[in-house]
Amino acid sequence: MKSIIITGASSGIGRVTAEHFLEQGWRVGLIARRADVLAEFTHENAVALPCDVTDETGVDAAFEKFGHLDVLFNNAGMFGPQTTIDEIALKDWKQVVDVNLTGMFLCARAAFRQMRHQTPQGGRIINNGSISAHTPREGSICYTSTKHAVTGLTKTLTLDGRAFDIACGQIDIGNARTDLVLNLEKTRAAQGLEPLPSMAVADVAKSVYHMASLPPEANVQFMMVMATKMPHIGRG
Repeated sequence: MKSIIITGASSGIGRVTAEHFLEQGWRVGLIARRADVLAEFTHENAVALPCDVTDETGVDAAFEKFGHLDVLFNNAGMFGPQTTIDEIALKDWKQVVDVNLTGMFLCARAAFRQMRHQTPQGGRIINNGSISAHTPREGSICYTSTKHAVTGLTKTLTLDGRAFDIACGQIDIGNARTDLVLNLEKTRAAQGLEPLPSMAVADVAKSVYHMASLPPEANVQFMMVMATKMPHIGRG
């Protein structure tokens, strides 16, 4: 049975992706802060690993408890304040950096360590980037900055993992109908702006599954999946 750990598994993309992998017969480690929400996963192959991705000790213990690991979906993240840089408190900036970047580093480090020393050696790390790593929207400086950094993390892990049969790829997602996007919709509606084109979260889960299911000699380095009519490409 193949195995995957998914961070941010309690809601949104993480939850739907976890449900999809369970349906496909995988053993799924579920990382999120709220143990009560993770307990809602009743599938026999679901393993609740409650911890905060910014807690070094908690992350290491979760990966150690799970054991053999084929794939990490490094998904946990947050958006942060939606405003201009002069109105952002340092504590809010640091919180987004802690979750989106340090949290990804800690989980990638724990996965890399496990994959390097297990038998057979190797595995795959899939980082959740964002379309913001290519084209940001206004008022997203905290989120966008961290997602650009995630791309650097992905590229370096790709290089460093080659000697140990550890592949790394990144999925950049645009406007899946998660709580994050729905909250953005509320903000836009209050400003009198048009609704955003969006897509089902299930289509993201299927994309992650494709990346995770490839044989060891193949890797999706970068994948972008987004709402068809999202204004990512074009000129104003």
